[in-house]
Amino acid sequence: MIIREMNQYEIMEVLENTAKVGRLACAFEGQPYIVPLNFVYRLGCLYSFTTLGKKVEWMRANPKVCVEFDHISATNDWQTVLVTGRYEELTSDTEHLEARNEAYNLLSKRAEWWQPAYVNTVIRDHTRKLEPVYFRILVDEKTGHKATK
Repeated sequence: MIIREMNQYEIMEVLENTAKVGRLACAFEGQPYIVPLNFVYRLGCLYSFTTLGKKVEWMRANPKVCVEFDHISATNDWQTVLVTGRYEELTSDTEHLEARNEAYNLLSKRAEWWQPAYVNTVIRDHTRKLEPVYFRILVDEKTGHKATK
């Protein structure tokens, strides 16, 4: 097996055609937190949808985030792409309306695009309120590695 750095073309191929679920990492007061979410890449941004909770509170406080995507065929045949960037919430305010609609249009092209974000979630015997949050990650950097036989 050989592991090598991916070029930008290979990274874009993963982001635009292969990547669906990414692992969003954020941090607050030195504590990291990571969750899986559906993403769509378009023109330098990752678009996603979730509900209010820890990740949104933390990203509002510290907008620096990263998202990891992987495509694993076998232990010696995989690709991993890491995107770093800044969280931007797409509220229903006029200034975000176009970007929010774009996020919805891009995400809704996929089956069950709202999952895992917009499903009943029970935490410590309490059902979490479903308050939708659209957001995008303004991409600062994209890197990747791949293993081949």
